[in-house]
Amino acid sequence: CLHFTDELLEKLQQKNIRLAFITLHVGLGTFRPVETENITNHDMHYEWIEVSPLVVDKINQTKSQGGRIIAVGTTVVRALEGAALANQKNSSSDEPSISPFSGYTNIFIYPGYKWQIVEGLITNFHLPRSSLLMLVSAMIGRKRLLNLYQEAIAQQYRFYSFGDAMLILPDARIN
Repeated sequence: CLHFTDELLEKLQQKNIRLAFITLHVGLGTFRPVETENITNHDMHYEWIEVSPLVVDKINQTKSQGGRIIAVGTTVVRALEGAALANQKNSSSDEPSISPFSGYTNIFIYPGYKWQIVEGLITNFHLPRSSLLMLVSAMIGRKRLLNLYQEAIAQQYRFYSFGDAMLILPDARIN
């Protein structure tokens, strides 16, 4: 994991926090800026994802016990929400759910997106006009996102892929 040491992963497991690992083959399109005036016209690239039965079991068990699904990285968000979207297309139910999935996704998450699985996110500070920044904005809203970035700049946080990370919880309150 990019954001966690082995020691931190062990501490999380000692606190009964379930960890699950997914596969998403990141394409260069992840870092391509959104250049269309209307974001709905942005052509999102396809990436290969694999969400195993073990991951699905851990997600369902966590949700059934009132826990939250916190994704580590925007790629994990795209994989989990992409798998849920694929499941929704093959299901007669309107209830959000996830099933094991291997295949391509081109899911583009931007403000107004209806979340299916993910309830929080640990991620880096992203570039302007990127699909990654729009995904974060979809989770917490533009105003809150701008406030977070102003604070990060004031505190001299490091940005981009190997910079500082933030925990985003949609229901967190700002004082």
